[in-house]
Parts: sequence; structure tokens; C-alpha cells
Amino acid sequence: MSRLRALVKKEFAQIRRDKRLAVSLIVPPTLQILLFGFALDSTVSNLRLGVIDWSRTPESREMISTLTESKSFRLGGDYASVQDLQTAIGRGKLDAGIVVPYQFAHDLRRGTPVDVQILLNAANANTATIAQGYAEGVIQSYNQTLAAEGIRPKVRIVTAPLDHHGVVSTRTAFLYNPGLVNAWFIVTGTFGVLLILNGSLVASTAMIKERERGTMEQLLMTPASTTDMVIAKIAPVFAMLMIMAVIAIIIMRVFFSVPVHGSLVLLVASAALCILCGVGIGTFLATVTKTAQQAQMTAFFINPPLATLSGSMTPVEAMPAWMQPVTWLNPIRHFGIIARATLMKGSGLDVLWPNFLALIGFAVVLLSLSIWRFRKQLG
Repeated sequence: MSRLRALVKKEFAQIRRDKRLAVSLIVPPTLQILLFGFALDSTVSNLRLGVIDWSRTPESREMISTLTESKSFRLGGDYASVQDLQTAIGRGKLDAGIVVPYQFAHDLRRGTPVDVQILLNAANANTATIAQGYAEGVIQSYNQTLAAEGIRPKVRIVTAPLDHHGVVSTRTAFLYNPGLVNAWFIVTGTFGVLLILNGSLVASTAMIKERERGTMEQLLMTPASTTDMVIAKIAPVFAMLMIMAVIAIIIMRVFFSVPVHGSLVLLVASAALCILCGVGIGTFLATVTKTAQQAQMTAFFINPPLATLSGSMTPVEAMPAWMQPVTWLNPIRHFGIIARATLMKGSGLDVLWPNFLALIGFAVVLLSLSIWRFRKQLG
């Protein structure tokens, strides 16, 4: 233990002298989680809406004002023909368009179903899908207004032939995220990505710098064992990354108002295991590369796929069916499940033990592999 304490003390002293390393462990992750939380937001607002109103009646103007007065759309101009409207959408002047038929008010008063055409710029499929959902929501609100006035709600956005035999209405309750705050999903997912990414990069850099300075040979002349050297290398990096993890949790709570319904102890313990996974990856990379540049290039083929297949930024359900089982081999996915369930759902270890056990397995395997590889390299 005295040898191990001396090595750990030496590593902390080395980090104190290398101020850039200490800063890189705190500042970039803090900025990254802030940028991801604010920038990676799928919420779309103020879509430019072009209007063709062939009805020109109080009823049609009321429906159009309902659309344009919402935060989802803003009036982008009136057009005389569908061709002009499509041209404006094609040139990027508009994001969407609405065509109100001539008999709109007449059919509405008679109780006849009225079809309203919505044109969407689907070059960005995500934005088009969101815009369609917004338009349907606004039209549904307009139908409720008509129902309150004694008019049967018959205005529909149609993407398939109408069946006039009945109307199905839905009432939705949003659990765990009543305000549909998209940042909660983003920051809890990118939390694990930052732990793995920074853990692997910092651990590999620290190991390679030791070798490049030529001090690794000096350490071999000491009575310390190989395991002592690896633990001494990991301990300071692990401590600094744990500080980063605590700062990230504070940022999620203060800046994005992410609720804390579950156990913070479980979340911090899971973060520690996730950091050990990243450190294990970084240490292994340091043993198969010769320079810091090579380690960074090799990490480029590991970290981005881990982030992509984690479900941190896009739901796993949106991935192809054959790819979804592969994500279970990713520690970031297990940590993301734990983080979201702990913070937003209040779930405990009785529910999350399979994911927690998987993180323990990943950490043990990756650290064991890196230590084995490090011993082999020294030999």
C-alpha cells in the first residue's frame, strides 16, 4: 500500500503540473453538456406558412389565424395558385403551405367533411413530420372551438381516403415528462457519452505521455508491481472524472430543471462504472498505439459508434430491427437507461439491477483486458 500511495501521489502531482489536462477534464465536458442540451432540440417553431385561401370567409380566416397565431407557424405570405406555393416551398422561402378549398364555409355549415390540404417541405424529413404533427394539433384545437359553438368538427388534414362512418378521438397523458421537455432526453443521454468519451481520451493520453517522456522505464525499476502502476494511473483520472460527473448532474438540475425522483447514490455509482469503462477503453488503446495522435485516431473508430448506438440522442426504437440487439453490448445505453429512469421515473435498483449488473460486467472486462494488455506490453 505504501508503494501504491507513493505512485498515486506522484500521478496527482503530475496532473497539478499539467494544467491543460486538469482543465480538459472539467471545462470541455461542462460546455459540451450545455451545448448539447440547448442545441440538440428537436422542437421546431415559427415555421413559415404560405396560405392559399380560396374561401375568403370569416371561417377560413379564423382557421388560418389559429394556425399562424400559434408558436408553431408564422404567416409567410398569401399565394394565388398551388404552383406558386410549391415554387416558394421549393426555393426555401416557406416551410409549409395550406390550401383552403372554395366551399370551405359552405360545407362547414352543412356539416359536410372539409378536406384542408397541407404542403410540407420534406427535404428535412424530421422537420416535415414535426410540422405535420403541429398542424394536426392546431386543427384539432380548431375543431374543439367549432364544437363549442355548436358546429360538428369536420375539418380534417387528410393523408388517406376519409371514412365518414365514425370519428375516433384520443386523449393523451404524458407520464414522467408532462411538459415534453426534449432537453431532458438529450442531456441524460449525452451524460454517458461524455463520461465514456472523456474517460477514454484522458486515460489513453496519460498513459502515452508517460511512455513518451521515458519515465515508464524508471517506474519499472521501482519495487511497484504492474497492477500498482495501472491503478496509480487510473486513480487520479477517475477522481477528476467523478468531479466532472457531479458538475454535470448539477448542470442538468440547474440549467435544464431535470427532476431528481430517484436515488442520486445509484446514479453516481452508475456514473463511476461508466467512467471505469471509458478508462478501460483508453488504457487498452494506449497499449496498442505508440503516439497520442494514433490513440486519438483509433478512438475515432470506437467512440462515435458507441455514441451512435447508445440511444443517447436518437431513440433505439428508431434504429433498424437488426441493429437494436447490438446496442445492448454498449455500456452507454445501460447508463442512459439508469440515468433517465433514476432522474425522471424514480426507479430504484430493484428495477435497474440488470443494467447496473451489465455496467459492472463491462467495467470488469474492459479493465481486466487493459491490465492484461499493459502487462504484456511491459513484458
